[in-house]
Amino acid sequence: MKTPAVPAVMRARRGAVLLAVATIALAACGTVGGPSASASPGVPSHAGSTPPTTPPVTPAIGSIEHEMGATDVVFRFDEGGGFVPMGFFATEAPIFTLYGDGTAIFKDGNAAPPPDADGILRTAPYRTVKLTEDQLQAFLQTAISDGGLGVARANYGSVGADLPTATFTINAGRMTKSVSVMALGMDRGDSPDTLILQALAGLGERIRDFGREVEGEGVWVPDRWRGILTPDALNRPRAWPWPGVVPADFLQHPEPGAPRFPVRTMSVDEVAALGLDDIDGGFSSLSMSGPDGLIYLFGLRPLFPDESY
Repeated sequence: MKTPAVPAVMRARRGAVLLAVATIALAACGTVGGPSASASPGVPSHAGSTPPTTPPVTPAIGSIEHEMGATDVVFRFDEGGGFVPMGFFATEAPIFTLYGDGTAIFKDGNAAPPPDADGILRTAPYRTVKLTEDQLQAFLQTAISDGGLGVARANYGSVGADLPTATFTINAGRMTKSVSVMALGMDRGDSPDTLILQALAGLGERIRDFGREVEGEGVWVPDRWRGILTPDALNRPRAWPWPGVVPADFLQHPEPGAPRFPVRTMSVDEVAALGLDDIDGGFSSLSMSGPDGLIYLFGLRPLFPDESY
């Protein structure tokens, strides 16, 4: 992993106030004398459906504590909502996830989606890389201190209607925290929150460009998918592709935080039965004729290692 660079928006305003923020943030997380952010050992590639299981490792004394499992989310960045089609909203997925064993699954947050000549709205595919513990520590230190997560409050909103919201989630350094920012990076004029919002915007930009900071990344191939089915149509419907699956198999789960749409976990073979190309990142807006005679709108997105459905 290359040396984690401080984004320009943060460098421009870096001063005594931001240094104080960083010091308070790291002190709050109990981080003293952790690994240097300048360490940049090589990163081995890892491409596969499920991150490998690694034996428990105890971080070095003074480092940021975190869970070590392949399904333990240490850090996640998501951005969505706003004025988008309902089908696209249903298939939104995190831009970046870092797991306790060092596996990062990410996509270029600024990448153009694949072409949709057939009327299907595809999203960019995901990549994956395995970070060393030193690299993971450097990433967390930057996020908590320079990125401002250590002292940020839970929500920064009230900018306007129909604007996307960015959400940072961190589970490390004795801190389980979610920070949401509406219209991340938008100039809000003079505000007591200006410095912290600039820090968060810089962190968001770095995460969107994460692929430029690592070496040896590979394509991430999920082994499970979330299928979303709703009664609707946007284009000419295709034939129902699954003889053993009926619309009633798609369920809306009642648990807090569950998708607000009827979903079903789809296998690799069921996804292949669609006969579509360039869908590794998921898609929305596929109309299908159901076996019950109704027309449905189908969307698909990868399921991450920590997700049940």
